[in-house]
Amino acid sequence: MDWNEKLQLIIDYVENHLQRKQEPINNEEIAKIAGCSFGFFQKVFSYMNGISFAEYVRFRKLTLAGYDLKSTNLKVIDISYKYGYDSPTSFTKAFQLFHGVSPKDARNASVTLKVTPKMQLRKDGEHSWRLEHKESFLLVGKSIFVSCNNNLHFKKIPEFWSKCQQNGLFAKLISMDTGNPKGLFGLFGAYDNQQNEIEYSIMVISSKEPPPGFTKLHIPSHTWAVFDCKGPVPHAIQQGWNYLNEEWLVKYPFQHAKCPEIEWYSSGNSYDENYLSQIWIPIIQEEKESGTFSLL
Repeated sequence: MDWNEKLQLIIDYVENHLQRKQEPINNEEIAKIAGCSFGFFQKVFSYMNGISFAEYVRFRKLTLAGYDLKSTNLKVIDISYKYGYDSPTSFTKAFQLFHGVSPKDARNASVTLKVTPKMQLRKDGEHSWRLEHKESFLLVGKSIFVSCNNNLHFKKIPEFWSKCQQNGLFAKLISMDTGNPKGLFGLFGAYDNQQNEIEYSIMVISSKEPPPGFTKLHIPSHTWAVFDCKGPVPHAIQQGWNYLNEEWLVKYPFQHAKCPEIEWYSSGNSYDENYLSQIWIPIIQEEKESGTFSLL
């Protein structure tokens, strides 16, 4: 389940508690739906919607309170307690700040009240994403340095894959793959500022002893933003990176963990329209989360 789907479930949960159950919103329940801490969920919500979760809930409460004042004979004190305010005084202050009129004046037919509608989240095109916490794993494979000048790496990396298929390295890596599910990894490692070059590796999860000349890489336990890319490669994965660089990284500036960015390629026909590849961006979900990667 990606973030849009989770957030829509949470929006529905909020509405159900405000309008039907009339119960306090349980932060622990929201964290359970989101699959992360409540604090981190609030951060994601703000990045995605340009408003804090607390503000959204407060605005919805005051919108619904306005409906109640216009359409029912409920007393102000009853409405204030219905929406979780400690006293009619605190409710009146919040109501007037939001609507610009007092609860009493809001009942006048000529008075127009402010409305914050229930949020409906849209899908961000083809690139669904979610957070996944993955335990540490060991990769083995081969590495090269490629130039980033004029986006040359978009050309050189597919050429590296083709070369590995032709010289037998591809088949050797597949035979060593002990991952579940099986698949090949493309990793972006060290970047050389002076040469404008980046290290790129093709690797697999393996518990087997690699042949001479192969590189081992230990990836620590981390939380990843995982993006699904559907379609033939390399086009699908390149489109995924374009989306990340042009939209997602601008809108969701999570703190980047000290770990390589990873491409994952599933087993199967990589030219199929439904072929699945993924981009993993390591992020720091909690302040206490830490770790580094190391060559072995």
